[in-house]
Amino acid sequence: MHLAYPAVLAALLFCTGLYGVLARRNAILVLMSVELMLNAVNLNLVAFDVWLRDTLHSGQALTLFTIAIAAAEIGIGLAIVLAVYRNRGSSAIDRLRDTAETDAGTGTAAGADGHPAPAGNVTAGDTTAGHTKNAEATA
Repeated sequence: MHLAYPAVLAALLFCTGLYGVLARRNAILVLMSVELMLNAVNLNLVAFDVWLRDTLHSGQALTLFTIAIAAAEIGIGLAIVLAVYRNRGSSAIDRLRDTAETDAGTGTAAGADGHPAPAGNVTAGDTTAGHTKNAEATA
């Protein structure tokens, strides 16, 4: 068997996966596309291992290692996608932004440590000022 057949198939698989990563908006489809890319690499590793007639079969050993890493990546990736979906109601990648709020542009008040104050919480100074304003309004 020629080396060109599995190499061309691996290139097609990798290009399909790359297109899926760049064009898809759903996080689960992006994870599936990454798996396609990893399978293309695995196919190349095994094809070159057979073509070179390696006595240690290092290409096949690396393929097993890559499969184990891919399984762990999918487990963690799906857990993250499910957590994001539960919190935000969507797994669209375009709608995901950095969860840290910044002071510039958002209009949130910063606390003493420079981090934004949580929404709905009022500091002790604001509470007393609010009570005095309410007391003045009722008096």
